[in-house]
Amino acid sequence: MKTPTTDFRQHPCFNADAKGKFGRVHLPVAPKCNIKCNFCDRKYDCVNESRPGVTSTILSPAQAEIYMEKVLEKEPRISVAGIAGPGDPFANGPETIATLRNIRKNHPQILLCVSTNGLGVGPYIETLAELQVSHVTVTVCAVDPAIGMKIYGWVSDGNIVYRGRQAAELLLERQLSAIKKLKAHGITVKVNCIVIPGINDHHVVEVARTMKEMGVDLLNCMAMFPNVNTPFGSLPQPDKEMMERLRAAAEEYLPQMRHCTRCRADAVGLLDDDRTGEFRSCLTACSTIKPMPSEQRPYVAVATEEGILVNKHLGEARTLEIWQRTESGFQKVEDRSTPTVGGGIKRWHQLAKILADCRAVLVSGVGQTPFDILTKSGIKPVEASGFIEEGLRSVYENRNTAFLRGRRNPCAEGTCTGSGGGCG
Repeated sequence: MKTPTTDFRQHPCFNADAKGKFGRVHLPVAPKCNIKCNFCDRKYDCVNESRPGVTSTILSPAQAEIYMEKVLEKEPRISVAGIAGPGDPFANGPETIATLRNIRKNHPQILLCVSTNGLGVGPYIETLAELQVSHVTVTVCAVDPAIGMKIYGWVSDGNIVYRGRQAAELLLERQLSAIKKLKAHGITVKVNCIVIPGINDHHVVEVARTMKEMGVDLLNCMAMFPNVNTPFGSLPQPDKEMMERLRAAAEEYLPQMRHCTRCRADAVGLLDDDRTGEFRSCLTACSTIKPMPSEQRPYVAVATEEGILVNKHLGEARTLEIWQRTESGFQKVEDRSTPTVGGGIKRWHQLAKILADCRAVLVSGVGQTPFDILTKSGIKPVEASGFIEEGLRSVYENRNTAFLRGRRNPCAEGTCTGSGGGCG
């Protein structure tokens, strides 16, 4: 994978000196959210408001890549591609990762950035590091669950919805764990703290102190935007005097971002020269493009020992080679790490997310549990033996792949190192 050539200092949100020279584009590929903030009103197809949570439309990963091309043609000063909603990027994990992969592959000079509430980012951090996502923003409004429970209506983790103090405790635990892990992977972290009068304004300095202890790089104290259709809709917006006082106090612990423009989820342009309205028709046009199936899942994953033969059981593969078909033939794109062994069924759900842009995975053998999970996720497990290219040709040309299957079964032979519950 190519290393981004863009200087990290060219991120206008993390460096005030860059805001008049370099721009950002937000790709609205994440409509779902996994928490309910009492100040948030997410809107789709809205052109009259300029604030987080608002976008004119939603893009698929393939549409986002088309839009990115058009934006760069008209605004070459863009240095950052970010995903900031309108929901949470990691409540839409497969779409987020597929979009980031596309941008990294096709625009290696672009910095990648995501903004999240922190609840669901944990399992994706290794992948973010692999894709060289350099900047992550985590919104932390409280480090005391007694305050957090006033801010969040509910928190959804998998199929369970938590409320009250339990919800606030879970979210805070995930946020702190995610920040620690992001910093361990060398990723620059900014924390957004939404200042809510009468709720957490007295708590901002404690947030700053705790975030400093976690190794956070930058703090952005953001004035709450009162939204009428929310529980906090009747609260006043913090005035400039309150915000400056809080920023000055928090600055004893962390550098402050004072140039935030509270961007929309589809923002584009420089912070000093926003062009979101100008690009709205382009965004809408891209959202109507119907990608071909091959564009939606252009790759095939391969379990191989040496890069020539399909000769590894899925449960034994610590990495998978990712291949694509080009005009000149089949080409290896990259290697992707598989989830850590021992996670049980969770491992295969994680793998399905990692391979979200793959139509199939070529393996010498696969257990029933991963077979079922990958299939339901739209990834066809193909048992094969022989040359990789032969298997790829069969997948891409939609041939019957039964003839590829080898006669040996690694699990039956006792060579598989899995647990017996699906080789994982």
